[in-house]
Amino acid sequence: MLKAVIIGAIAVSAALTLSMPRQVATRSLAERLGYQATDRLLIINGDDTGMCHSANLATIDALDNGLMTSATIMVPCPWFPEIARYAKSRPGADLGVHLTHTSEWQSYRWGPVTDRKLVPGLVDPEGYLWRSERDVFAHSSASEATVEARAQIERALKAGIDITHLDSHMGAMQYDPDFHKAYLKLARKYDLPVRMGSPETYAKVGFPGIRKEAESLGLVFPDRLVHEENPEPGEARKAFWLRIIKTLKPGVTELYIHASVVSDEARAISGSWQERATDYELFTKDPDIRKAMEDGGIIRIGYRPLRDLQRKERRAGPAAQASRAP
Repeated sequence: MLKAVIIGAIAVSAALTLSMPRQVATRSLAERLGYQATDRLLIINGDDTGMCHSANLATIDALDNGLMTSATIMVPCPWFPEIARYAKSRPGADLGVHLTHTSEWQSYRWGPVTDRKLVPGLVDPEGYLWRSERDVFAHSSASEATVEARAQIERALKAGIDITHLDSHMGAMQYDPDFHKAYLKLARKYDLPVRMGSPETYAKVGFPGIRKEAESLGLVFPDRLVHEENPEPGEARKAFWLRIIKTLKPGVTELYIHASVVSDEARAISGSWQERATDYELFTKDPDIRKAMEDGGIIRIGYRPLRDLQRKERRAGPAAQASRAP
């Protein structure tokens, strides 16, 4: 009798397990990284690293002494060698590639890494990369963008950079569906996590399934990206960032800044030099920003843990895929 009861209980348990909704068995990204589902994890990324000397100085200081946890490098830019030397001197630095298909400034320009004859659609009449992502979409193709992106990644690897992730300068590989698919394929090829827009962002631009597609490729990416948020009218940048920090949701969020020191070079290149200098100061030296992080229990991480997780789950195969968040 007892044996029959035990067998019956086992059968019921197995049936319940098979009938459970998939999400019961899944774990959030935070949990897969070893944290609690309720934890608030934050990646603070420095975009446009390598763009100029002023950006490099600020980014290096912010990584070494400030709150910045990762940065992404513009390989085609003139000051790439400087940040590559830094990367070699800091093997543990969290540095990705800021895939660059545009050259937006008025007087300070750069061209592709690839031979121009191989990517003619990426080059404007002046011989540089186009100034806007719209021009890239109008004159080039996802295949050309892939050729250039691969050349940038390979140049970074050859320079000794231990690439931790990929993202896209000015969104040139993310604001068009064909380019975005090529972007994800590159991340799959090099087994790197990627910056992805928040679910709400993709719903607005008509790519509601793109995050699912990235998951199906085995890619790891933050739950949310602070991208569409902007200071409210009359709101100072410090107040804006404090508001963002204090309202972070559980899970993994990425925010990015364009750090720069104040210099004649920065003034000559960018009309946003003051904003860039302010963000550098806030995330490197401002005690109130740091205190807000501490008071809120914000856990700062870089992209390296995401890369390690992605590669671990890839090696584990289907069993690990079953535990991914829906």
